[in-house]
Amino acid sequence: MTGELAGRRRDVQYLSLDDFRADVERLAATSVRTVGDWSFGQILVHLAKTIGFSLDGFPFQSPWLVRKLVTLFLKNRLLHKKLPSGFKLPKKGRGLLPEPDTTVEEGTRMILAALDRLQREIPRAAHPALGQLTPEEWQSLHLRHAELHMSFALSNDE
Repeated sequence: MTGELAGRRRDVQYLSLDDFRADVERLAATSVRTVGDWSFGQILVHLAKTIGFSLDGFPFQSPWLVRKLVTLFLKNRLLHKKLPSGFKLPKKGRGLLPEPDTTVEEGTRMILAALDRLQREIPRAAHPALGQLTPEEWQSLHLRHAELHMSFALSNDE
């Protein structure tokens, strides 16, 4: 991402899943443009897939050494600070990528269903790089992840 693009992103902070849901619903009710490579629908589907995998299990895992190093040196930062943009998923993580023709309606339906499910169920799956997380850590990671991706979505009023 270029510095120019970074300056056009929204500053997003979610304190709760309800904050995230309200932002999704607000944006879905307006005309949205994105300043990254994905459409708003694709962003929502990606976030929904990630939540689903945290409940059902991820189809891939990072190598043992990567998991240990990430947990040791980056876990606290990933859970509590803004996530950096530009991360490229490994080929094994392609299941997290949305389809190019994903609509806002489909993405909204999927993310709201995923958030409903996350509020009913406890994530038990191991994270591919961080390993086992507590429910509180999962929620924090989902919020930081949502902040990153939702920062690329702007209503046409912004």
